[in-house]
Amino acid sequence: MSEPIRVLVTGAAGQIAYSLLYSIAKGDVFGKDQPLFLVLLDITPMMTVLDGVVMELQDCALPLLREVIATDKEEVAFKDLDIAILVGSMPRREGMERKDLLKANVKIFKSQGTALDKYAKKTVKVVVVGNPANTNCLIASKSAPSIPKENFSCLTRLDHNRAKSQIALRLGVSANDVKNVIIWGNHSSTQYPDVNHAKVNLQGKEVGVYEAIKDDSWLKGDFITTVQQRGAAVIKARKLSSAMSAAKAICDHVRDIWFGTPEGEFVSMGVISDGNSYGVHEDLLYSFPVVIKDKTWKFVEGLPINDFSREKMDLTAKELIEEKETAVEFLSSA
Repeated sequence: MSEPIRVLVTGAAGQIAYSLLYSIAKGDVFGKDQPLFLVLLDITPMMTVLDGVVMELQDCALPLLREVIATDKEEVAFKDLDIAILVGSMPRREGMERKDLLKANVKIFKSQGTALDKYAKKTVKVVVVGNPANTNCLIASKSAPSIPKENFSCLTRLDHNRAKSQIALRLGVSANDVKNVIIWGNHSSTQYPDVNHAKVNLQGKEVGVYEAIKDDSWLKGDFITTVQQRGAAVIKARKLSSAMSAAKAICDHVRDIWFGTPEGEFVSMGVISDGNSYGVHEDLLYSFPVVIKDKTWKFVEGLPINDFSREKMDLTAKELIEEKETAVEFLSSA
């Protein structure tokens, strides 16, 4: 058995966390021989609910789970962390402007970034899920200057998995047979799901997705909008936002950081754009195709970008630049 690692989940009394915690605690993410301390952070009014979550985790009688710590205090939650999964954020309420949402979240992620800087290990890996995820992640990183920017990423794996699954459904194959889809940009409805470089395994032969589907107008139209608007479609149907699929995507994202990506495959995650070769502005938290080895990600380089893609990539970058400008303004007053 390895030494136990310390894993934080924020928003731990919420519905994404409820789907996520069991998978982490039973070894689906860090492996079947990696014991862990699970730290659960939420706001004070949620502590009674959180006590119920702790009871259930204890009642699962999981061999890898050494201890569960529930807290509403950042100095307890962020101490000596190996991994921080920041799920909690201020949700958008009806009639709320995006600007108000940004302002509320800048406050939260500045505070959590500062706590990471002060209490966590400098090697901590930070994954931001709470929306607007890209900009929240950038704010947390800017508030934790002693932790490398590369240690921060935000979740676009749910969009990635949605794109993969739409292609698989269309072709009647398993999602496992589809690889190297890309989500570029913001985890919002401007994101660009790109399958120009994706491959599908058809009867043992690897084929490009465009070649396999033979329907460019679907790939450039309904496919893109379905992936972009899938979150809203789930809310419309369930009256609740995606939780099971979000938790699965978080597990995929963190497992890939921990164990690396398979040879010949890349995944999408929001990372700092510094040094990218795709003409995306520096100092943005933008979703790129990456490969991961030894817990370190690298951009997938040299993919040809056509005019259709370029326009979509620029559009989502523009939204991120605007979000960042608004957030940085709030940051100085938060």
